[in-house]
Amino acid sequence: MIDLPKFIKSTRFALKGIATMVKNENNARIHLIATLLVTALGFYFSLTSSEWLWIATAIALVWILEALNTAIEALVDLVSPQFHPLAGKAKDVAAGAVLLGAIFAVVVGVIIFLPKIKMLLWQ
Repeated sequence: MIDLPKFIKSTRFALKGIATMVKNENNARIHLIATLLVTALGFYFSLTSSEWLWIATAIALVWILEALNTAIEALVDLVSPQFHPLAGKAKDVAAGAVLLGAIFAVVVGVIIFLPKIKMLLWQ
């Protein structure tokens, strides 16, 4: 049986975490702007279901990686307030994961939107 009050409480904590990330992380705000822009372009170009699936996957991947990166950075800062090479390595690798996800998202966006933009410009 689902404990609805517990589920609602945990959902509030999760939403608080997302809001905190967007408020405090510059890159999360950049991802938010990119998400809104790509979503608007998707509606403008009337993407197909399969195109939306790729766009949604790319957007979700970047947001998930950004959230994990933010959590890792906070945890590393907690356990290693002084600089330590391993702490720096953990933070760098987590940031690298976000970069890889963002590169994937850009590639997906180029594959989907570039032909549509070309058709619009050369009509």
